[in-house]
Amino acid sequence: MPLCEELAQGLMQRQAQISPKFLYDARGCALFEQITELPEYYPTRTEAAIMARYDLQIAQAMAGCRVLIELGAGNCEKVRRLCRSVGPQQFLGVDIAVEFLQAAVVRLEQDFPRLSASAVAADFTGDWHLPPGVPKARRELFYPGSSIGNFDTQQALHMLRHMHSLVAGDGGLLIGIDLPKPVPVLLAAYDDGQGVTAEFNLNVLNHANRLLGSDFNLRDWAHEARFDSRNTRIEMHLRARRPVMVCWPQGVRHFAQGETIHTESSYKYPLSDFLSMLAHAGFSAPQVWTDEQQWFAVIHAHA
Repeated sequence: MPLCEELAQGLMQRQAQISPKFLYDARGCALFEQITELPEYYPTRTEAAIMARYDLQIAQAMAGCRVLIELGAGNCEKVRRLCRSVGPQQFLGVDIAVEFLQAAVVRLEQDFPRLSASAVAADFTGDWHLPPGVPKARRELFYPGSSIGNFDTQQALHMLRHMHSLVAGDGGLLIGIDLPKPVPVLLAAYDDGQGVTAEFNLNVLNHANRLLGSDFNLRDWAHEARFDSRNTRIEMHLRARRPVMVCWPQGVRHFAQGETIHTESSYKYPLSDFLSMLAHAGFSAPQVWTDEQQWFAVIHAHA
């Protein structure tokens, strides 16, 4: 489905929505980098600490990897540790924001001269495919940052099954997941005091304007983070400050004051639930590493 059509369909839903993948244009990627350095945003530093502490064990779990594939690679910073410890021959960074990714891949290849690195433009939330010619043996997928939490259980399971098909045989998956924790900690992580997350969320409207030809005015909207206890997930919304009419070439949507556009969910899967999902997707023999507070988990599973 063309991106503009996907955006239009989402905006016309009863609960208007914009897929979280549209948060990551070049500006969105840069803002997310800032978010990862905020004191309230624990996932990135907690995951990095786990990866550092258990570096040797993770490398042993991925021993023999020839092709390392990172989903949502962004600036390629997280994969650097694996490039050193695992030593793959080939790296493929997969992301929808390919211009941002291409520059990161160039830097990675410069820093690891023996590594053949390339950027793959793909929406990996669908049934995407690797470029032809990528060796099938000893592929390892790397999906850090708890991004799997952006999808509900059925969507996440579909993605995990597709991931399994890409590495089936002698490959594996290294994935980060965010675990349940106190609600105030979660809300602060998605609504920081400096307003960077708000700017990140609002920027999706600029991206929508470019792709769809819409006329969103950012001054009409406010960032909102909320916790859905029934689904154990954080939700990000954009709330209309006043009655708003948004137009684009093939459509129009009227928003009442207080009506929202749902831009992201972030599920906090209990560890046992996620391990069950991995098994249903075809993965086996999981190894789990966590922090002392049990806030985050890094998992490797064989295909």
